[in-house]
Amino acid sequence: MTQKEQPSDKQPTLVREAQMLTREVVAAPFRLRTYRLIRRILIGFILVSLANVIFSSFFYTPKMYGIVRENRDLIIKYRILQDRIRAAQRKVDDIRHRDNFVYRSLFSTDTLAVDGVYTPYADEKYAPLQGDAYTPLMEGTWRQLDALARTLYLESVSFDELQALSDNKGKMSTAIPAIWPIDRTALRNDRIGAFNPRRMHPILHRVQAHTGVDFGCDVGTPVYATGDGTVEIADNSGYNGGYGRQILLNHQFGYKTRYAHLSKALVRPGDRVHRGQIIGETGNTGRSTGPHLHYEVIHKGVPVNPVNYFNRNMSAEEYEQLLEKMRETNFEKL
Repeated sequence: MTQKEQPSDKQPTLVREAQMLTREVVAAPFRLRTYRLIRRILIGFILVSLANVIFSSFFYTPKMYGIVRENRDLIIKYRILQDRIRAAQRKVDDIRHRDNFVYRSLFSTDTLAVDGVYTPYADEKYAPLQGDAYTPLMEGTWRQLDALARTLYLESVSFDELQALSDNKGKMSTAIPAIWPIDRTALRNDRIGAFNPRRMHPILHRVQAHTGVDFGCDVGTPVYATGDGTVEIADNSGYNGGYGRQILLNHQFGYKTRYAHLSKALVRPGDRVHRGQIIGETGNTGRSTGPHLHYEVIHKGVPVNPVNYFNRNMSAEEYEQLLEKMRETNFEKL
């Protein structure tokens, strides 16, 4: 190889290097432009986000306006619902009043026991509603609805009972206690001990409910069944928790009557008796301070005031006089 040929051998190498440099020079601005573009996009996105946050802090977006409008409409609907619940509750309360003082009076029956029916639900029932800005509104509405549902349930049970009573009205009219258990003329000095849930016991000297009415009378005074029924207890011996000799009649329809401190029971368990039938004689047995009859009316297991059943064969004036005597007298025993 000659010296003149050597430069020509290097020429392709120089061309390749020049091409590579050209590509590198071209590629570098492209990458730089790409980086700058991405940076501008990121900066723009950040600026738009910041602007949106700042704008949202001082102004409502269309979406937020829609949410606020929906919340406002929801509050209005809740208020309307509460008004309707209150209106429905007033109507149910009116029906309840007629039930207690009209319908049940027609059937001569006591008001329906409401133990547990009006007891509010535990707070845990409303726990899922807590922690919200609208909690007081929602919880108050649900409590109103629950109270209304309990009242409606009670009235449903009550009317079911009244329907059963209406189907057996003839039988019921002779079964419910409706007369005095002794002849009123047999009362000794008009001494009557009143029904008193907070009575101070004359023997035990402590507060103990007096669950019946006491009639002061002589030993051996006839005792009458106050309604048709079946003899459940007729005990001619024993202390019997202070009742002494006693008779318990089951009149059905939720009613029972007790006749205690007897000297003698003239019926036996299982006997069928009728209103006005002599079933025993008064005495002074059990925990007693003197001869008398302890008389109870029990409705659905709960003692009720027997005086509420005496006015069926009494004038209004006689009934008021009886109440006055019973308020003034504390005769007794059990």
